[in-house]
Amino acid sequence: MKRKAKNILLTNIKVEDHAGEGRCLARVDGKVIFIEDAVPGDVVDVRLSKSKKDWAEGKAVHFHEYSADRVKPFCEHFGVCGGCQWQMLPYEKQLFYKQHQVEETLKRIGKVPMPVVAPIIGAAEQRYYRNKMEYTFGNKRFLTPEEIKDPENSAFANVAGFHARGFFDKVVNINACHLQAEPTNAIRLAIKDFALSQDWGFYDIRMHTGFMRNVQLRLCRSGELMVNVVFATDEEKRSLLLDHLVEKFPEITSLYYTVNVKFNDSLYDLTPILYHGKPYATETLENFKFKIGPKSFFQTNTAQAENLYRITRDMAGLTGNEIVYDLYCGTGSIGIFVSGGAKKIIGVETVSEAIEDAKENAEINGLKHTSFFAGDVIDVCDDAFFETHGKPDVIITDPPRAGMHEKLVLKILAMEAPTVVYVSCNPATQARDLNLLGEKYDVVALQPVDMFPHTLHIENVAKLVLRKA
Repeated sequence: MKRKAKNILLTNIKVEDHAGEGRCLARVDGKVIFIEDAVPGDVVDVRLSKSKKDWAEGKAVHFHEYSADRVKPFCEHFGVCGGCQWQMLPYEKQLFYKQHQVEETLKRIGKVPMPVVAPIIGAAEQRYYRNKMEYTFGNKRFLTPEEIKDPENSAFANVAGFHARGFFDKVVNINACHLQAEPTNAIRLAIKDFALSQDWGFYDIRMHTGFMRNVQLRLCRSGELMVNVVFATDEEKRSLLLDHLVEKFPEITSLYYTVNVKFNDSLYDLTPILYHGKPYATETLENFKFKIGPKSFFQTNTAQAENLYRITRDMAGLTGNEIVYDLYCGTGSIGIFVSGGAKKIIGVETVSEAIEDAKENAEINGLKHTSFFAGDVIDVCDDAFFETHGKPDVIITDPPRAGMHEKLVLKILAMEAPTVVYVSCNPATQARDLNLLGEKYDVVALQPVDMFPHTLHIENVAKLVLRKA
């Protein structure tokens, strides 16, 4: 009888190379083995989770030798919370492997002529770079294999932190996170301690019970601090906690609460209630100001967002005479950032609330040549729209990780803008779309940007020019 993959243990495997998305690879008897939780140079035992004819995947479960490239992680929660998966690599190596990932992904999936990929732009700050964080309150604590061995440790405990990797119902209790500057760790711990002192229940995701659910914290360059405490039930006792936060943390400039009785954590269809302070926070990119509410989308690494948008602006090659279409425009940040060199900015976004934010942000910055429209690009940008607003000279597209819908790719091909700048947070789906756009466009520039140090994520900006008939 054929053994199941999970029962197969490969021993003394030398990890050879990085394979993208944080996995590494080795070759055993001509078969490629994709390995989690290892780095090139490690010698490991691998427990397989899947095994096919030509490839397999698994996890490193024992280390015989550690790679010379490894460094000591700076966070006590490394390897447990599921975030910052690459802390064991020096930052220079992280950038090297991310650059390699972009190059290989574009070549393997794009399958159209590509220019040399420019050297990746790394982040000047590798810690405390996030302006927004979200923590979960839960009543089941994730225990490490070592903790499970101690009968004094119980998984049934009220904790605050991040969902454990691979476990939707277990939360890693976080003492200190290094992704966002203080006082956000102090605020999370203060909320947790106060709720414990009141004997309030923490959320049980399976049973849909408890009172404390989530907290979102946004810390801006201006020093403005927005906190949104999410409760699982609508109870007046919340004011005890909110008053405690107002008194203990005068630096909080906007304090919201949200009641979420749904079975998912999304807030897009809920209404946060302002409890104390200003209704919004202000963030800046260069000289532009952006008004941010509790549901607004904004790039979470402000400093690297400036670099990303400068690259986008440079690739757009604006002279002051161009009509720029900003697709997936969100709250208008890219369109507003490049507006100084454009004749007109047209932003399109499906989320109507984001469009209202975009209009307000344009007004805050005194821009008279921007227009923002809610709806699907496929429906909005018809012949009548072009007749009114003009056809694009430059298209900027910044889709989600899933990339662009094929119908939108076809719409862009039909628009035939001379220049397209494609901002991507997923090189694989970007490569797929570049392949489709290759029907009429040539890729002439590629620039990776590391927005999230110590993680697997990588952004890439591509410039395309319309091929002459």
